[in-house]
Amino acid sequence: MTVTLLIAIFTFLALIASILFFPTLRIGPLKTGTYWMVALVGAGLLIFCRQVPLQEIWAQLTANSAINPLKILVLFFSMTFLSVLLDEVGLFRWLAKIAVLFAKRDQLRLFVVFYFLAAVLTVFTSNDVVILALTPFLCFFCKNTGIDPLPYLVGEFAAANTWSMMLVIGNPTNIYLASSAGIGFLDYLKVMLLPTLAAGAIEFLLVYLLFRKKLSQRISPHVDNFRVKSRLHLIVGVVHLGVCLLFLAVSGYVGLEMWLIAAACAGSLLLFTLVTAFFHNRNRRILRRSLRRLPWPLIPFVLSMFVIVVCLEHQGIARLLSDFLGEKGCLWTYGGASLLTANLINNIPMSMLFSTLPSAASPDYLRAVYASVVGSNLGAFLTPIGALAGIMFTDLTEQYHVKFGFKQFVRYGALISLPTAAVALSALALILA
Repeated sequence: MTVTLLIAIFTFLALIASILFFPTLRIGPLKTGTYWMVALVGAGLLIFCRQVPLQEIWAQLTANSAINPLKILVLFFSMTFLSVLLDEVGLFRWLAKIAVLFAKRDQLRLFVVFYFLAAVLTVFTSNDVVILALTPFLCFFCKNTGIDPLPYLVGEFAAANTWSMMLVIGNPTNIYLASSAGIGFLDYLKVMLLPTLAAGAIEFLLVYLLFRKKLSQRISPHVDNFRVKSRLHLIVGVVHLGVCLLFLAVSGYVGLEMWLIAAACAGSLLLFTLVTAFFHNRNRRILRRSLRRLPWPLIPFVLSMFVIVVCLEHQGIARLLSDFLGEKGCLWTYGGASLLTANLINNIPMSMLFSTLPSAASPDYLRAVYASVVGSNLGAFLTPIGALAGIMFTDLTEQYHVKFGFKQFVRYGALISLPTAAVALSALALILA
C-alpha cells in the first residue's frame, strides 16, 4: 500500500508541475502536452512494481460494464468528432458572426450573446469543443476591434464549464460518474437541469458584476466576410448531431448503450466525408483538420489514470478515502471534496477515483455521485489544473498573446466558481430531498 501511495502522490505532484511549468513539449514540427506522459510514467511504475495484477487491469479493461474506459473514450471521441467537423465546416464561426451583427455597437449585448452562445453550444456538444472553437475566435475578434478580451474569455470559459453539467455528454467526467452509477441520459437530465440553470444564472451575474464597467463602453465591431465552407457538410453534420442527441435521450428505453449510438453517428459522418473527399479537395482538408484536432493525448492519459485508480482500489486506499469522507452530509462533502481534488489531480482522474468511493448500498449514493458531477465541472474554473479544458484554454490564450496568467485565472476562478458551486449544490439538495 505504501509503494502505491508514494507513486500515486509522486504522479499527481508531477502532473501539477508539468501543467504549471512545462505544459507542452515540442519535437521538431510536432507539439504535444506533457500531462499524458506523466500519467503514463506513473502507471508504468505501478505495473513495474507489481502493485496490481495485470489480470485485474485486463479484466476491468475488457469488462462489459458502463464504466469501461474504452467505451467512455469511444463515446467522447465520437461526440467530439461530430462537433469538431461542424466547427471545421464553419458552423461556430458563422454563429459568432451572427452574434456580432446582432450586438451592433453595444458591448454588453455582445457579451450576453457570446455567453449564451457558449452555453448553448456546450449543452449540445461539450465544454472542450467550445473552448477549442470559440477561444481563438474571441482572441482574434477582440484584438481586431481593440476591446479587452478578458470579459469575453472569462464568460466563455465559465459558461463552458457550468452548462456542461446539464447533459451527460457535456463533459467526460459526467459520462464516467453517471455510467458508474447506471444513470441514464434522461434520468441525469431530470436531476441536473435545475442545478445547471441556477448555477448558470448566478455565474452570469457574477461575471457581469466583475466586468460591468468595461462592458459599458461602446465599440465598433468588425465583421469579416466569412462564409460556411460546405453547406452540404453543414446540413449533414447538424442532422447527424441531432439524430445522435435524440437517440441518446431514448437510449435507456430502447436498450442501446450511449457509446454505440455515438460511434454509429460519428462513423456515418466519417463515411460520408470520406466518400465526398474523393470528389473535392476541400472535403479532404476538412476531414484531415478534423482528425488532427481530436484530443488524441486523452487516450493514454485516461488509460494511465485508469490503471492508477485500479491500483488504489486494489490496495484498499480508495476504501480508506471513502471511509474518511463518510456518508453523513455526503452531498456537501463529496461536492466540496471533488471540487478541491480536481484541482490537485485534474477532474478526469478525480472522477475515476470518486466513482469507486460511495457505496452503492448507501441511501445517499446518488447524492454523492451527482455532487461529484458538480465538483468535477465547476472545479475546472478554480485553477487551470482542474480540467483539460483549463490546460487548453491557457495554452490558446498564450498563443494569441492574451495576458491571462495563473494568478489571474485563480482570482477570477475563486470569485466565480465557489459561489456558483454553492448555488448548484443547494439546488441539487432541493431536487434530491
